[in-house]
Amino acid sequence: MAAWLGRLSLGDAWFNMYSRLLRTKPMGSMAHGSDDLTELGEGSGIGLAKVLTTVDLVSLGVGSCVGTGMYVVAGLVAKAMAGPGVILSFIIAAMASILSGVCYAEFGVRVPKTTGSAYTYSYVTVGEFVAFFIGWNLILEYLIGTAAGASALSSMFDSLANHTISNYMITHLGTLRGLGKGEDTYPDLLALFIALLVTVIIALGVRNSVGFNNVLNVVNLVVWVFMIIAGLFFLSAKNWESGNFLPYGWSGVMQGAATCFYAFIGFDIIATTGEEAKDPNTSIPYAITASLVSCLTAYVSVSVILTLMVPYELIDSSAPLMEMFAVHGFLWGKYIVAVGSIAGLTVSLLGSLFPMPRVIYAMSQDGLLFRCLSHVSVLTHTPVVACVVSGSLAAVLALLVSLRDLIEMMSIGTLLAYTLVSVCVLLLRYQPDENIDTHQFTSPDDGGDLNNAEVPTKDDHMLIGDGDGSASYHTGGTEGEGDDSDFHTGRASLLKRILGGHYYTLRLRLGIPSASARPTPATGRTVTRCTLLFFITSFLLWSTVIFGVEQGAGAAAVFSGLMATLMAGSLVKLLIVIIQQPESGMKLPYMAPCVPFVPAAAILANSYLMLKLSPLTWARFTIWCFIGLLIYGCYGVWHSTLELNAREQQAHASSYQRYDDNLDAFSPEEILPPQDQEERPYQGWSAPEERGNIQQEDQDGEQEQYEGDGDGYQSSRGKTNHGFKEED
Repeated sequence: MAAWLGRLSLGDAWFNMYSRLLRTKPMGSMAHGSDDLTELGEGSGIGLAKVLTTVDLVSLGVGSCVGTGMYVVAGLVAKAMAGPGVILSFIIAAMASILSGVCYAEFGVRVPKTTGSAYTYSYVTVGEFVAFFIGWNLILEYLIGTAAGASALSSMFDSLANHTISNYMITHLGTLRGLGKGEDTYPDLLALFIALLVTVIIALGVRNSVGFNNVLNVVNLVVWVFMIIAGLFFLSAKNWESGNFLPYGWSGVMQGAATCFYAFIGFDIIATTGEEAKDPNTSIPYAITASLVSCLTAYVSVSVILTLMVPYELIDSSAPLMEMFAVHGFLWGKYIVAVGSIAGLTVSLLGSLFPMPRVIYAMSQDGLLFRCLSHVSVLTHTPVVACVVSGSLAAVLALLVSLRDLIEMMSIGTLLAYTLVSVCVLLLRYQPDENIDTHQFTSPDDGGDLNNAEVPTKDDHMLIGDGDGSASYHTGGTEGEGDDSDFHTGRASLLKRILGGHYYTLRLRLGIPSASARPTPATGRTVTRCTLLFFITSFLLWSTVIFGVEQGAGAAAVFSGLMATLMAGSLVKLLIVIIQQPESGMKLPYMAPCVPFVPAAAILANSYLMLKLSPLTWARFTIWCFIGLLIYGCYGVWHSTLELNAREQQAHASSYQRYDDNLDAFSPEEILPPQDQEERPYQGWSAPEERGNIQQEDQDGEQEQYEGDGDGYQSSRGKTNHGFKEED
């Protein structure tokens, strides 16, 4: 061991850590055909039950949004941030959510095993460290959402009891210092009890909790219809006149949109429970679309009624929809809305708590969190340990933290997760098809076994580069493919309909490749670099706009405007470079339209909304991320399933090399048996080419990437971070 460590260079040691952070989970292992979808939990004899229909997924998504979003967030944003402009805030937040939602829908069918949602997606495409970071922040958002739902329900019961519950708690238990504005709060034992009760319901089983969720959604729907019809008799247009529609200006509308974004997390929950869906390829896209449209309709209609019934400054922040009828003396309306509020907030609480243990389950299955959390109950078919742990943490938060403080902490992790999903769509769309050969979706008529099918080699031979090692993609493709090939993802056909005869002229000027062109490792890395630069530049752009242009004055504002213009031009240039690269030819049941423009718009919208959140929210976010980094650095990176597999393969490789007289030295890259070269896919941005071609030349100066029997690209494709080079 000491001798082996002595042979390691500083560059190799750095690359080993780099490879650990950016190693990706093979997409073939996530598809239905690779192994049983109901993967067994550690220490159990049963996996997650596949019982959810499309209606169940829509019910989960709508219920998780409409409860807190309609009964709490609408009134809070209208009173403190946007006034009647909350209507525009919801519309803007919905547009940003739709952009991310179509990316989620594509990933839902591309990676059907979606127990971890954005965590799983980023693990497949971006890398392990980013995946842990996203999963850790999804846990934060669900944790806060669950605690906020329990606290809101407690406040609702307290309002119905004329605040006798809160008065009793303050008298006998005292008060606590608030975490946000400094307001005092009391230990909310009722919220603690509610959170624990819902945890028990979730732990009893998917079928039971979803059935309960559907019943509450029906009640919520009936009450929503009642509010719209009854509210029409109490409207006053004066509440929108004389500048009252936008009392806080557009800045307040955008700040409200950042808070309202949390009210559209339904499609995230749909994707999270995809492993338990009967037919995720069909159910996930339909459920995401239906949830977003239903939630937007509910929010806009309720916001219109609320702000026309009550002046924005008189809205009750704790129970706005109940009190809007009480203001007009319609007490029966208040009690009917109270029933709907209890049902809506309960189903929202279920929607927040339902996916949280499943994200924890997915992360613990991969070894990034403690593996005991992946235990699945034989009786209930649920990750019971993760349910108990997550529910207990949410109950403690609900006990100690006020509702207002919780609402302020909601959106940032969700926005970041959605941004990373959009980044992942861009990365996968432009990576070589070898990344997904093992789980192409085929029809029953094909009659072929994916595992036994031979990989076509025509494109492989056409990808062999010139003497300088450069690859050419423009001559690739399959016989019979043209510009309007069925393999195209839809961008060309849409542009063709819009531009008509100018389409081909624009295509030539921009350098858009033909539909028959296929990506190579070189073009895939180009898109990766451009996407990462786009992601970083978008944050820099909006930081300059918000803190320099909007809040600046004089010469500083002018200079910030010029810098923002330059950065906007850089974003356009990056998009042009991306569309000049060929897309993957893989066909999916659903594909996000207008790539790369839709994912790019989602990145821009989400990054802007993130920067509109308060500095206190960013401070809390930083503390939570620091705790997560400690867990990952001390446990996850060393107990990851990929790490354990690499160690096992390294042991086999060490034994193998003792019989290989042609190898003079042991390299940290050479830790896999040579037969694995043909099985490992292209590794994207963590590929060995990213090392600066360290291993492309041997000691005699000969290039190894394309040497051998003429099948140079096939050899290059099998070369991974841990693979042997093939010997002649």
